[in-house]
Amino acid sequence: MAVVNEGALKKMLKQYKYRDLTVREITNVISQYKDLKPVMDAYVFNDGSTRDLMSLTGTVPVSYRGNVYNIPVCLWLLDTYPYNPPICFVKPTSAMMIKTGKHIDANGKIYLPYLHEWKHPQSDLYGLIQVMIVVFGEEPPVFSRPTTQAPYQTFQAAGPPNPSYMPGMPAVSPYGPNPSPGGYPGYQYPGGNSYPATAGPTHYPSQTPSSTVGQSRDGTIGEDTIRASLISAVSDKLRWRMKEEMDRAQAELDALKRTEEDLKKGHQKLEEMVSRLDQEVTEVDRNIELLKRKDEELSEALEKMENQSENNDIDDVIVPTAPLYKQILNLYAEENAIEDTIFYLGEALRRGVIDLEVFLKHVRLLSRKQFQLRALMQKARKTAGLSDLY
Repeated sequence: MAVVNEGALKKMLKQYKYRDLTVREITNVISQYKDLKPVMDAYVFNDGSTRDLMSLTGTVPVSYRGNVYNIPVCLWLLDTYPYNPPICFVKPTSAMMIKTGKHIDANGKIYLPYLHEWKHPQSDLYGLIQVMIVVFGEEPPVFSRPTTQAPYQTFQAAGPPNPSYMPGMPAVSPYGPNPSPGGYPGYQYPGGNSYPATAGPTHYPSQTPSSTVGQSRDGTIGEDTIRASLISAVSDKLRWRMKEEMDRAQAELDALKRTEEDLKKGHQKLEEMVSRLDQEVTEVDRNIELLKRKDEELSEALEKMENQSENNDIDDVIVPTAPLYKQILNLYAEENAIEDTIFYLGEALRRGVIDLEVFLKHVRLLSRKQFQLRALMQKARKTAGLSDLY
């Protein structure tokens, strides 16, 4: 089967309301059941309306009486999936017929309690197929079409009796599959009886097996033969029933194991999240305590500075940590003082307090000194490893 990636599925399911959930479930199912493939096709409802819906078409393996058969099914997914259950059908081939029952109607539609009680996220496609396998293993939904009855071969008189002549006994040989239309689902299975023939290809006219098989030479059936037939039929019935129950129990056990693994993974993730949250809470508490201590220190320093602000000299408040930094501070202060002086000289000239000649003379002297201060300050900053100021 061609591999369908998630991108192609999302493109096919563009009109679905819950596309990502549907794509995830389809991908999971087709990875487990390789014979199922997604197909986009028109579905006709009971009222005659049609809608393009996604379907999973193919076969699912069903164990029945010790053999595995591929049952053809078609699961239609509504555009509101997974919040509405799929519409499921058995799709028999030309060599099959539908076997109606409490779970299958004449049209092949499947009725299951799992579908009736569908509830997302407890219900999903994978679980539905598991339930189908278990139910079909108990009551096959299809059987092979009857073919022209072949002439019976002669068997050893002392061989195992064919239980088909006994009323109420199963018509299937306990030693292999039988192509009887009421006995097996699925495709054509190996025919014939598994008892060895003794007299070559000699054939008898077609008649019911009860008139020939298991009879003694005088035409009567012995009690030992009947008893052996009954014991064999009951034993086979019990074995098949036990195997079916074991298969169903194993399927349920596997589902429970997967659920247990999911719960363990979820529990581990929750524990990791709780542990991570505890660490974050501890870190936040530690930062809160640190901020409280810093806030107290700042409050004490602010209160102390407010109490001492009236008696403090501004020159005593700022004390550089090194002589070079003190020199840079003094140069910067003197340079800014010259800048202010030049500004006020300009104001005095504008108001006519001084004349232009006096203004130019003082500005020339102050500018020369300011240039020297800036040059010296740049050199000092470079020596101190500071960036250039201008």
